[in-house]
Amino acid sequence: MLKLLKNSLLALVVIASPVWAGSLTLSNIAEIEVTEVNDQGEEIVKRVPADLVVPGTEVIYTITANNEGDMEAANVVIANPVPEHTVYIGGSASSSAMGKSTRIVFSVDGGSTFDVPENLEIMDEDGTVRLASAEEYTHVQWAFDFAIPPGAKVDVSFRVLLK
Repeated sequence: MLKLLKNSLLALVVIASPVWAGSLTLSNIAEIEVTEVNDQGEEIVKRVPADLVVPGTEVIYTITANNEGDMEAANVVIANPVPEHTVYIGGSASSSAMGKSTRIVFSVDGGSTFDVPENLEIMDEDGTVRLASAEEYTHVQWAFDFAIPPGAKVDVSFRVLLK
């Protein structure tokens, strides 16, 4: 099951201005949180690679955008599918650049369109239109309203629950 999760994360999409095309690289990691007791007897939570996951496990996906070029990377958009056999955990999408303007939106139609949660609608089998739940999101997208400086990295992440 883990292999499936890691492979589905490879379907990342980055949209950016052509001026610096090829200078932005993406890397990703799937992790879980484990609780350990330190030498002082205190419980600490740390992240470890998601080597073994079973249904009910919460997996944290972190995507790192690294500007390896010598120019700013502007208009960066990262879109990532919610892996198969998982459900997105509402409110878990974040960015290490949250102090700057980062727009996080979602898709419920396989990544064709993106919007904020309060605008995402689903049509039920009986034709009733309703707001989509976080569990129905198919993709997460981060759009940066700032340029990533040369040599800088920005992390984005989200959490899913393995079905």
